Amino acid sequence: MSMHEVMYRAGTSARQLARFTWLQARSCAFAVALFGGMAVSKLLPPLPVARYDLLLVYGVLLTGVGYLLGWEARREVAVVAVCHVLGLVFELVKVHVGSWSYPEPGLAKIAGVPLYGGFMYAAVGSYVCRSWRLFDLSLTGYRARGTAALAVALYVNFLSHHWLPDLRLPLGGLLLAVTTGTWVHFTIGERRYRMPLALSFALIGFFLWLAENIATYLGAWTYPDQVNGWEPVSVSKWASWALLISVTFVICGAWRRQGRGPVPPATAGAPASA
Repeated sequence: MSMHEVMYRAGTSARQLARFTWLQARSCAFAVALFGGMAVSKLLPPLPVARYDLLLVYGVLLTGVGYLLGWEARREVAVVAVCHVLGLVFELVKVHVGSWSYPEPGLAKIAGVPLYGGFMYAAVGSYVCRSWRLFDLSLTGYRARGTAALAVALYVNFLSHHWLPDLRLPLGGLLLAVTTGTWVHFTIGERRYRMPLALSFALIGFFLWLAENIATYLGAWTYPDQVNGWEPVSVSKWASWALLISVTFVICGAWRRQGRGPVPPATAGAPASA
């Protein structure tokens, strides 16, 4: 291979990586805006409104603005809302058993959980919905019923393992087995790529673990070992997120199988991979 060919391939790879990064950044628009609001609220001087309540209002406004800007179509907003509700249920159980806490005051709190807490799960739903559209995702070898059944079982197990046996290891093994042979196909520029679905779960779980570190540093919630000062979140949470992302994926996948939703105004007329 000549030096010219090497340089050409390197340049092509660099351009594709830049396109991939840009699409990922666009997919994370809601999450980035949400974390930005958390960071700003941490720096604000004392206000007559509790920070948790302020973040709830910000999250609602952010959702509305995101819809108007075309971040999500109407049916995608419904998917994000479902993720929000499931997230709140998750938070209610976890806070009740002391897995983490929301120590700051707030009026919009139920059993110690501020209502804004569901927006962090909504941000994950937004990311998956936008990624599906911007990368023009498609699946081959996808076992919808088996994957959905295991996603539900994992969600229930994460809630029930405080009283019942923890089955995340066997359930995780079954999830790996049922997703073996399932490929996620995606478009970057004019080229089509693919990766194993299980690998995408692991990669998303890693970045959610990083996001969790940022969120706890900003005081979004507090783990018991962070009460006296921030500490990095345990790496074991990476595996937990890699398993839990299956729930969001199944919800978005079910919506996509019902038929492609309307194209938001911001992307109307553009190719699916743009």
